[in-house]
Amino acid sequence: MLTKLSIFIENVNWVPRILVRTVKRPMSTERDVILETKGNKGVIILNRPKAMNSLTLSMMRKVSSQLKSWDWDPAVKMVIIKGFGGHAFCAGGDMRTFVHAYKDGNLKLVEDTCREAYQLVNLIDTLKTPYVALIDGITMGMGVGITVHGTYRICTEGTVCATPEVAIGFFPDGSASYFLPKLPGKMGVFLALTGHRLLGYDVLKAGIATHYVDKTKLSYLETALLGLPNPSLADIDRTILKVSQQGETDPKKDSALSLAWKKINIMFEADSVESIMDALRTEGSDWSRKQLGVLNKMSPTSLKVTFEALKRGANMDLQNCLKMDYRIALKLVKTSDLYEGVKKVLIDKNNKPVWKPATLKEVTEDIVNSYFEQFPFDKELML
Repeated sequence: MLTKLSIFIENVNWVPRILVRTVKRPMSTERDVILETKGNKGVIILNRPKAMNSLTLSMMRKVSSQLKSWDWDPAVKMVIIKGFGGHAFCAGGDMRTFVHAYKDGNLKLVEDTCREAYQLVNLIDTLKTPYVALIDGITMGMGVGITVHGTYRICTEGTVCATPEVAIGFFPDGSASYFLPKLPGKMGVFLALTGHRLLGYDVLKAGIATHYVDKTKLSYLETALLGLPNPSLADIDRTILKVSQQGETDPKKDSALSLAWKKINIMFEADSVESIMDALRTEGSDWSRKQLGVLNKMSPTSLKVTFEALKRGANMDLQNCLKMDYRIALKLVKTSDLYEGVKKVLIDKNNKPVWKPATLKEVTEDIVNSYFEQFPFDKELML
C-alpha cells in the first residue's frame, strides 16, 4: 500500500491552510515536499529525487497537515500528487532511517513513523476531495500505500511498481494486507511474496492503477486537469479518459503479466508458503524455477508473516488492517532480520543476508501468531 496517507495530531482541532507560492523548477535541496495551491487545486510534489522520493516522517507530517487543510476547504476541488526528478514517484518509506532509529534506541521515532504513516493512508482513503496520483517511475512500498487508496492512479510505460519488503526482512505494510488480497486472482499473494516488479501497463492490468497514459502525455494531462475551472468527478474522468485514449502505441501487446497470469493463479493458490514452493517445484517450468529461486532468498519469517497478514486481511476492513500492520511493524523492527536485510541489501548491496531463523520450518505457527497479538489498548494504533 482501492483509493486514499494520514497523521494524527493530538489535541489539534484545526490546522491553518498552508499557502505555498508556485515554483516552476523545484529545488531538491530546499524542501523535501513542495505544497502548492493553484487556484482551486492542491498539488503535492515529493522532492527527494536523490533518495527516489522516499518518505520521511517530516514529509508525511507536512503532507497530512496540508491534505486535512485542503479537504476541509470547500474551495479546493482536487488534489494532485507526483514525484520530482523523473525517475521515481516514491520508493517507499526511508527504511535506513527507520531501522537505525531502532538500533540507536530511538523508539519514539520508530513508533511515530509507523503510526503517522498508517494514519496518512487512512486519511487518503477518507478524503472527500478527489485525489489524483501520477505514479510515473519507481513506486514501491509506502509509495503504493499513498496512492492505491486515492480516487485516480495514473501509470505510464515508465512506472515500476512493487512491494519488495520481504527481501529486507520486513513485510508489505501501509495497508498492503488490505489491498493486495483484493487484487484479481492470486496476484496480491504473488506480488507480496516475490516482490515482483510490475512494469508499465501491467500496473493497470494488476489493478493497482486506474488508468494508463503515455509518459509523453503526462504533463499534458496534469495541465489539462489543472485547467478544469470547477472540476467534478465527471470532469476529471473525461479528462483522464481523453488523454489515455490518445496513446500512439498499444501497451497491451507488451504485457508480460498476461503470459504468467494463469501460472500465478495456480501456483500461489496454496494454503501455505511451503505449499506454494512445493507447487512451483512440481510444475518445474523456467518461470516456476525462477520464482522458487526468488522465494529461497527471502526472509523465512517475513514470508510466513506476510502470507498470514494477507490471509487475515482478505476479510478485514482498511482500518483493522492498518492496526494489524502497526502491530507487525513494531515487532518486526525488533528482529535481526530487518537490520540484516537493510544492511546487506540496501547499504552493502551484496544481497547476501543471513536470516534468523534460516528456514521456513523453524518459523513455527506460534512464532507467526506472536506478530499479530494485540497491544494494550493505549498502545494500539488510533485512527
